[in-house]
Amino acid sequence: MGSKKRGSSAAEEVENQLDTGTDKGVLESSKKKMKKEKKKEVADGSASPSSTSAGKVVENQVDAGTDKGVSESLKKKRKKEKKKEVAEGSAASSSATQSITPMERRKKRKALDKERHHSDSDESGAKHEPSGLKVEESHETRVPVATSPSSLPEFHISVFKDLASADATVREAAVESLVVELRKVQTAYGKLEKKELLEGGLQLEAEKDDGLNDCALSLRYAIRRLIRGVSSSRECARQGFALGLTVLVGAIPCIKIDALLKLTVDLLEVSSSMKGQEVRDCLLGRLFAYGAIARSGRLTEEWVYDQKSPSIKEFTGSLISLAAKKRYLQEPAVSVILDLVEKLPVEILLNHVLETPGLQEWFKGANEIGNVDALHLALKMREKISVNSKVFGKLLPDPYSPSGLFSADHLSSLANCLKDSTFCQPRVHSVWPVLVNILLLDMILPAIDSTSGLNSIKKHKKNRKCSSSEEEIQKNLQCFCEVIIEGCLLLSSHDRKHLAFDVMLLLLPRLPTSCIPIVLSYKLVQCLVDILSTKDSWLYKVAQYFLNQLSNWVKHDDVRRVAVIVALQKHSNGRFDCITRTKTVKDLMGEFKTESGSMLFIQNLINMFLDEGHASEEPSDQSQTTDDNSEIGSVEDKDSVGTMGTSDFLKSWVIDSLPSVLKHLQLDPEAKFRVQKEVLKFLAIQGVFSSSLGTEITSFELQEKFRWPKAAISSALCRMCIEQVQLLLANAQKGDHLVTSGLETSDLGSYFMRFLSTLSNIPSVSLFRALSDEDEKAFKKLQAMETRLSREERNCGLSADANKLHALRYLLIQLVLQVLLRPGEFSEAASELIICCKKAFATPDLLDSSGEDDADGDETPALMDVLVDTLLSLLPQSSAPMRSAIEQVFKYFCNDVTDDGLLRMLRVIKKDLKPARHQDRDSEDNDDDDDEDLLGIEEAEESDEAETGETGESDGQTDDSEAVVGVEAVNKELPEGSDDSDGGMDDDAMFRMDTYLSRILKERKNLAGGETAHSQLVLFKLRVLSLLEIYLHESPGKPQVLKVYSNLAQAFVSPHTAEGSEQLGQRIWGILQKKIFKAKDYPRGETVQLSMLEPLLEKNLRLASKPFKKKKSVVNPSKKKQSASWSRHKMITSLAQQSTFWILKIIEARKFPESELQRVLDIFQDALETYFDSKKFQMKSEFLKEIVRRRPWIGHHIFEFLLDKCCSSKSEFRRVEALDLVIEILKSLVSVTANDSGRAASKKTLKSHLPKLCHVIKELVTNMPEKQSRRAEVRKFCSRVFQIITSLNLSEPFLQDLEPNAHTACETQLGDAFLALKKVER
Repeated sequence: MGSKKRGSSAAEEVENQLDTGTDKGVLESSKKKMKKEKKKEVADGSASPSSTSAGKVVENQVDAGTDKGVSESLKKKRKKEKKKEVAEGSAASSSATQSITPMERRKKRKALDKERHHSDSDESGAKHEPSGLKVEESHETRVPVATSPSSLPEFHISVFKDLASADATVREAAVESLVVELRKVQTAYGKLEKKELLEGGLQLEAEKDDGLNDCALSLRYAIRRLIRGVSSSRECARQGFALGLTVLVGAIPCIKIDALLKLTVDLLEVSSSMKGQEVRDCLLGRLFAYGAIARSGRLTEEWVYDQKSPSIKEFTGSLISLAAKKRYLQEPAVSVILDLVEKLPVEILLNHVLETPGLQEWFKGANEIGNVDALHLALKMREKISVNSKVFGKLLPDPYSPSGLFSADHLSSLANCLKDSTFCQPRVHSVWPVLVNILLLDMILPAIDSTSGLNSIKKHKKNRKCSSSEEEIQKNLQCFCEVIIEGCLLLSSHDRKHLAFDVMLLLLPRLPTSCIPIVLSYKLVQCLVDILSTKDSWLYKVAQYFLNQLSNWVKHDDVRRVAVIVALQKHSNGRFDCITRTKTVKDLMGEFKTESGSMLFIQNLINMFLDEGHASEEPSDQSQTTDDNSEIGSVEDKDSVGTMGTSDFLKSWVIDSLPSVLKHLQLDPEAKFRVQKEVLKFLAIQGVFSSSLGTEITSFELQEKFRWPKAAISSALCRMCIEQVQLLLANAQKGDHLVTSGLETSDLGSYFMRFLSTLSNIPSVSLFRALSDEDEKAFKKLQAMETRLSREERNCGLSADANKLHALRYLLIQLVLQVLLRPGEFSEAASELIICCKKAFATPDLLDSSGEDDADGDETPALMDVLVDTLLSLLPQSSAPMRSAIEQVFKYFCNDVTDDGLLRMLRVIKKDLKPARHQDRDSEDNDDDDDEDLLGIEEAEESDEAETGETGESDGQTDDSEAVVGVEAVNKELPEGSDDSDGGMDDDAMFRMDTYLSRILKERKNLAGGETAHSQLVLFKLRVLSLLEIYLHESPGKPQVLKVYSNLAQAFVSPHTAEGSEQLGQRIWGILQKKIFKAKDYPRGETVQLSMLEPLLEKNLRLASKPFKKKKSVVNPSKKKQSASWSRHKMITSLAQQSTFWILKIIEARKFPESELQRVLDIFQDALETYFDSKKFQMKSEFLKEIVRRRPWIGHHIFEFLLDKCCSSKSEFRRVEALDLVIEILKSLVSVTANDSGRAASKKTLKSHLPKLCHVIKELVTNMPEKQSRRAEVRKFCSRVFQIITSLNLSEPFLQDLEPNAHTACETQLGDAFLALKKVER
């Protein structure tokens, strides 16, 4: 009940004496005495073998009179028993020393001392009485509870120990045993005629008049013991003893209620000498005792027996008096009264309970002092009696009604009471569930099934017109939330804010959906936002728990979910997740799975956007940003949103959220298309058009009404709407698979263009911005061309041309929107694209135009060259959806790309915007420049940033980073005198490259941001890389792949790539690895000539052997830079090695004649020669071994050359290192496990090389290395050669070819290995 345990020794003594340890010494001594007496009786023959009751012993002693012999024997017996008790006590204490603490030992010692003192006083008082009576009194004093006098049944005192058990079943069993035994005792006691013989002596603490005269001594003792036990805080003593008292009082009618009340006060009286814990235990004990009496049902029975009985008034008065003593006793005291009230009829409540002295004063002063328990009692009693009464004072309205109770004035008068209910936290006070039941009495909602979202929406639509009772409930709830929740609790302390959230959770299970906006008010949402914005907040976990419960409550109901999302975002200006750093709104939005739920949410978002009264009361805060879960297309737009007023934040969130509804929907295509149309129409209306005649128009063709906000939205919001339309169309295009005949009914792009045309023809509707003549002309041409391509697409059916037409149509649609977004920038590209469309699909319909677009006949460039140029010109300033459309077009046209078009793309990758103006020309830097020229590099690029992502296999997949960074602008000026090295370009290519760069510079001037021109160039390169990746994915076996590989490798090796942008290098590396080296196909066909492959092979071998060098110009480079340089060197070496393997695979696949392969073999011989002669040649022997292992024919042709170099090499290290390569070639040259013909061929081949092998071994053993490790390598090589020779039975020829001095050297250096070979020869 809120009491806390204290560790004082006095409290522990009270615990032990009052709970289950009281009279422990008495009980033990009395049991021992009775056992000793029984044994003596059996020995004397005065008792039967079975257990004899103590009553018979007492009768025999009384009949014997005052016989001195008997009294003396009893005295001696008592002395012996005392001695034995002392001995047993000491033995017991010694045996229990290990299991009890020193404090418990002191307690038991004190109890034994007290018992001995008590028994001694009994003996001294009994000397003046007759001996027979003295014996009877002595036994009555010590053993009344163990065995009853005369013929009374036995009562086992051990049950009291089990009442304090923590196990509820043990406590219940103990109570049952206690009541059963005491009922038997009381029944037998009631049948006795001479009760005065039992009551005439000392009556076990019954000296005073306790009112229990009709009860047996054991029963009286048990009642006292139970009353004392409820005051104990040890384990579960209060629960167990209170249960025992409840059942006992209800089971034995002779126990008087007035006596119990008096005995409770007497036994648990609080004295001035008691300390805090002792006082608390006594008061709580009285509370539990009163609760036991109330639950026993005896008060009702007494009233039925005697309706004038004052017991109920006395009982209620005692509880009111007890509640006034301590604050923590009020609520449980009221709970006890309410337990009684539930059992009593209305008549008793009116005439007895309400007339209790002090109760009316309690009610009258409750408002001023803030007595919430008085309010709780008044509400429950008013619910029971259902009549108006002035007894409740100002707590309840008179006449009473729910609307009167929840009126603003009356709630204000109850504010003090309700604010005071926080004292019992973290538990919620009992008055709040009562108030919630009254507030939402008729709103018991059925359980919601996860499949009932649609039914819930239908019910929501039917019940939009609220009944009068629901309107009253909404009014009452409004007053309750405004006055109590917002006015009293949320504006107060942390405890009261905690209480406010707890009360909200009580409301949720029965809260109708129409009341969600009332409960989730502005102040409550702002309180949540304030708390969750700081993790160190004291209420952070409370707010988190509230949000979790709220999310669970709306989990399976779309109507609730919509209302909660709208409330949270409306009162936080669309930034709830952003400020609170949670994903609450995002997760709720992701739970829409049905068409009906999505449509309902979309409609609510539209209403929120158009509603002018949605603006929250929150003051403007320019530092706040939009929700971080929003998907805005570019940094420009984020900046523009950042400059919006506070009222536009919510609108921007609505614009971002509408397309995101489609992400998690798992609908059939038709249902998803309907949802897409709703989103598309709203975004197009708000972003593309404006109305000159009011805020609402009707389209008779579309049979729909369209609305705009009363105040025109900003241009930034219009741009956001158009960008979301672009994103929606791009996602719809990715979801398209096959084009069907019913194009208008299933194609979102076609629907948008028809919608755009229809709205444009309404006189009162115009575009949101005026276009220039060129843009307007391009705008109309794009619309017309899209219409023609759409018609042509329907005619193509499911052919390959249909995919091309579909991709071109979506690119035209994106261009239409780009013209609106960025006027003056796309009109030229639009004209070029229209020309490409006409030439790509040369039908009379598409060619029916004026000759302004026609070019001179012979000088007309190829269609694909024009298309590639157009696509490249669109890339620098394109948005993410635009790039996706460009990639889709390129995907379906890339098989027709010419070599010139491919070279234009590759030149972009190699282009450098600003090469270094001053270059050091020392030897080291010249070596670095050699790296650049190694693969024929013409230019190098330098960049700062890059974007990541791959597009090859994902049909138009674009980078999220590009969507943000791709249109960021630059502030820094270009350095003067930028001089590009444009070797290898003709005039036409130079002109086109200048065009691309001019677009980048124009982009730089138009956009605001911190990006440099180099970062813009890097973005352009990465977008071109996406196109090249698509090309490699669609055409992996074309000979042009070699050209792409060569240029990408050049760009990767260039030092400017590493210095300018690490991510650009990583992207090129990824394309080389995934799309070239590890591709399933590779360049094939007659067009792949050795003349193309040989230079690449030679350059890669040189690159693989380049040493790692530090630049002299760098003084004391940091470890980080050194590590980066070393990592890049390893990547370049790895690139060269993998390139070599890939080129050799292509050469072997072509199956060139051996005569044509001589140049390839010469390249390897030259590499080997340089390997042996030059220390700067750092080619790894493992790389050479891998070449021989993969392409054995190379090893066979260079074997003799390798043996010669092993003999003549001046480098001891290289000679020893090459031995592994010799063994690797030998393993592929001969086969010791082949069949007879194979072994014969191997033997013949090896025999032809035996002289040179002998010469190599001679040189090795006669010039053994000095280092131990190298000598070991030589011995290992010789042993393996001997094994091969032995396995092919060539020992004799080998020994014959070996010179005599070599024999001696072999025996000296090789020992057993060579001797074994000679033995085999013999």
